[in-house]
Amino acid sequence: MQHGLNYDVAHMLAGGLVLVSFMMLYQVRLSSLLRVFAAHAVVLALSVAWQAYVQGAPHLFVTAAIALLFKALVIPVALNRIIVRLGIYREIETVFGIGLAMLVGMGLVALSMALMLRVTAEATPLAREDLAFALSVVLLGLMMMVTRRNAVSQVVAFMSLENGLILAAAGAQGMPLVVEISVAFSVLIAFIVIGIFLFRIRERFDTVNVQALDSFRGERS
Repeated sequence: MQHGLNYDVAHMLAGGLVLVSFMMLYQVRLSSLLRVFAAHAVVLALSVAWQAYVQGAPHLFVTAAIALLFKALVIPVALNRIIVRLGIYREIETVFGIGLAMLVGMGLVALSMALMLRVTAEATPLAREDLAFALSVVLLGLMMMVTRRNAVSQVVAFMSLENGLILAAAGAQGMPLVVEISVAFSVLIAFIVIGIFLFRIRERFDTVNVQALDSFRGERS
C-alpha cells in the first residue's frame, strides 16, 4: 500500500511538471509566462522533495529548497523587474501558432514515453516514469526555445529545460550534494550574466526580439 502511494504521488507530481510545461507553451505574454514558470519551479520542488522522502535521501531536500527559493521566487521576480525596465509588455512572437505548438508538444511527450520506457526496462517503475516525464519536460523546453523569438522567453525556456534535468537526476537516485550546489551557483551566475546581456542588447538595438536582431548582423558600432 505504501509502495503504491509513493508511486502514485511521484507519478502525479512528475506528470504535473509536464502539464505546467504545456501551460508555458500556451502563454503569449511575458508576465504570465513568468508566473507559470514560478509554478513550474514549485511543482519541481515538490517532486524532488517527495523523491527525497521516498528514497531516504536528505540531500535532495536541499535541491528542492534551492529550486523553490531561486526558481520560484528570486529568478521570476528579478526577470519581471528586467522586463519592466526594458518596457516589454507586448505579446511574445512565436514561429508558429499556439495550437500547432501544443500538437507538436504532445507528439514529443509521446516520443519521450515510448523511448524512455523502452530503454529503462531494467530500472524501477518509479525511476522509469520520472525519467520519461523528465525527458518530456526537456524536449518541451527545447521546443519553446526554438519557437519563441523573444530573448527573455528563451531564457525562461532554458531554465524550464534545466528543471527537467533536475527531475531526471532526482528520479535516478539523486545527485551528489556538491554537484547540486555547484549547479545552483552556476545557474545564479548565468542568470546575472543573462540579465546584463539583455540590458546591453536593449541599449544597443532597442529590442530583444531575436528575429529583429538578425537585421543588425554584421553592423559595426
